[in-house]
Amino acid sequence: MSDGQPLSSVYTKALFRMALTETPSLLPVWFDRRVLDAYREDSAYQLVRTNSAGRLKLEGSFSIDFGIPDEEGPIHVAAEALLRLPARERARWLPHLVTLPLSVAFCQMQMAPGSCFDDGDTRPC
Repeated sequence: MSDGQPLSSVYTKALFRMALTETPSLLPVWFDRRVLDAYREDSAYQLVRTNSAGRLKLEGSFSIDFGIPDEEGPIHVAAEALLRLPARERARWLPHLVTLPLSVAFCQMQMAPGSCFDDGDTRPC
């Protein structure tokens, strides 16, 4: 423990600090663990794990490491690891993406910078 915080919180904050100050490609992206089901059923892929991390590998093509925070919830992957996947593999992962609630209008604004969006009057926040 450090500063009275659980160790997991200390490392989580350190990872995000690193990602937000020097290595944004380390930002985690979460996926429903069922994304791995199809790979388990295909002998061309190797899927191994420890208690807290796993690796998916297709010999001669790619490998991707993922975090396992618990036995029930989503797994997480660094954004940079996803970008190294072949496009067909990223397409397999995308339907399993897990996110917090997002503002649809804000997402649209981010995807089309400079566009005009009218979603109501401005007011103090």
